[in-house]
Amino acid sequence: MVKFFRSGNPLTVLLLLIYTLLVKFYYLLHPSTFVADGSEGLLYDLLVKWIQRAIGNSPYLFTSLAILLLLLQALLVTKIVNHQRLFAKATYLPAMSYMLFTSLLEGWNVFSPALLVNLVMLWVFSSITLLYTRTSARDVVFNIGFALGVCGLFYFPSVVFCLLLLLSLLIMRPFRLAEWIIAVLGLICPLYLLGTYLYLTDQWSLFTRIPRMGINFPVIADYKVWGALVVSIFFFVLGWLLLQTSIKKMLIQGRKIWSVLIVYVFVAMVVPFFNVHFSPLYWLMAILPLSLFVANVYWSIRNNTVANIIHFITLAYVIIMQYFSR
Repeated sequence: MVKFFRSGNPLTVLLLLIYTLLVKFYYLLHPSTFVADGSEGLLYDLLVKWIQRAIGNSPYLFTSLAILLLLLQALLVTKIVNHQRLFAKATYLPAMSYMLFTSLLEGWNVFSPALLVNLVMLWVFSSITLLYTRTSARDVVFNIGFALGVCGLFYFPSVVFCLLLLLSLLIMRPFRLAEWIIAVLGLICPLYLLGTYLYLTDQWSLFTRIPRMGINFPVIADYKVWGALVVSIFFFVLGWLLLQTSIKKMLIQGRKIWSVLIVYVFVAMVVPFFNVHFSPLYWLMAILPLSLFVANVYWSIRNNTVANIIHFITLAYVIIMQYFSR
């Protein structure tokens, strides 16, 4: 199966649809509505209310929407990777890896702020890849900062991703203080615009619901969460180690993008600890960049038999956790 996803044939999208049904079917059988744990942002609350008015409160519809968003993200991240030539040839392995690893934990398949933040972060990551080739990047930096500010309105702790932007600027470009200031201004801008609107429409009380943030260091007792973490971290480390053999052959831009992805994974792993109420479902934000390292594992193992064995072991683990565990 890995052999088919390794190719860049557009018809592989059909196989990806079948694969999505395979790894997500359990969640369609046992649907959930949406996440509302007290950490969600104002825009997320408003969006959920609008969806409820438009299509109702059916758990099946919310779960279907979540899976469709995951599939869309898988295709978009694959498009970005192929456009930037992070692999030697076009491939659909990032899409396969993302759909597989988001199936490791049930909370990663529920309509949530993390799911919406990932959608915005795809655009952010795509814009970051352009920083290296731009002579003047002030407009791009402001737009990225603005997008991160919007993420904060869906899920306020995601403003921690400003660290990703600042570190990406250090990796991709020479240090320019003006660009850093513009990035911060872009980050603040959505809050300023929303605050102005709420003040002018006499809804200022809603603004107090935006900064939902805290610091938590929880004790994780759920073995499924530990299993998902161990599998994800193992593939991340293995993907990074295998990357060392091919990164020397890449262009400088490609090397820098992979460096940004490493930072992205670490920052995304930290973000959920700033929740009002810690929840491992927000580690979904780390699975997006991590899936590229998973894809590199399957890409680097040229022996199809070995690659398929590793894939089927992972797939079997996913299915066992879904259907045969409590």
